[in-house]
Amino acid sequence: MRIAVLSGKGGTGKTLVSVNLAAVAERSIYIDCDVEEPNGHLFFKPEDVQEEEITVKIPKVNKELCNGCRKCVEFCKFNALAYIKDKLMIFEEICHSCGGCTMLCPEKALIEKERVIGKIQKGTSQQVTAYTGILNTGEASGVPIIKRLLAENKAERSKDIFIDCPPGTACTVMESIQDADYCILVAEPTLFGVHNLKMVYELVKLFNKPFGVVLNKCLEGENPSEKFCLEKGIKIVGRIPFDNELGMLNSNAEIVVGKSEKYRTIFSSLLETVKVGAL
Repeated sequence: MRIAVLSGKGGTGKTLVSVNLAAVAERSIYIDCDVEEPNGHLFFKPEDVQEEEITVKIPKVNKELCNGCRKCVEFCKFNALAYIKDKLMIFEEICHSCGGCTMLCPEKALIEKERVIGKIQKGTSQQVTAYTGILNTGEASGVPIIKRLLAENKAERSKDIFIDCPPGTACTVMESIQDADYCILVAEPTLFGVHNLKMVYELVKLFNKPFGVVLNKCLEGENPSEKFCLEKGIKIVGRIPFDNELGMLNSNAEIVVGKSEKYRTIFSSLLETVKVGAL
């Protein structure tokens, strides 16, 4: 089963939920798709780590063949090409690797070359296989890394897969959830938390994914995120209390289900509820 964990912003508890669900599963795969700021590996501390560089194709100009027609410049919607002082210039950092310019060039003056944009790491931590995507600073998009991370385990059916998505609702999040069997939306008990919950709620509805909400940092009294769920008929699959013990363990990058029987029970129950809800 492929379970994606989302939140409308960072710091809501997305990694807390995905890491601990992976830890309570019998045999599991954890995939950190938050490639701009991955932190799941800090909890798992994986061993026997293997690395793979991720590349994209970008254009390279043959100056001998280029006649300055500028058709490639006019085609590029990202302004990654410019013809200045009789010279075609390519701004690699803002190229989106669509390949259109190389196809369009009438003189075949553009070819493609590989450029490294980041890497993925794979390691093991007890019964968990942990994957981490790392995007190089300043790159335009982490989608190619996420595609590679998810393709690695696309045919896997013997283990539960937990996808720690990027925060928000951008293209990287859409890429992360497209093959998910179930989505968990993590929300905070504030008005701002409701705003961010609405964003991911609309997204999973758009993708027609089964989903439920985990309310994190719960206190006694009014919970705007809970009220929103009740009004919309959204299933609340779990509640995690606002708790000093949990905060201390989590801030020290400890997997709480291995340190607290109370939290092992909470996350085990959550996993069972999600699996039943996905049927």
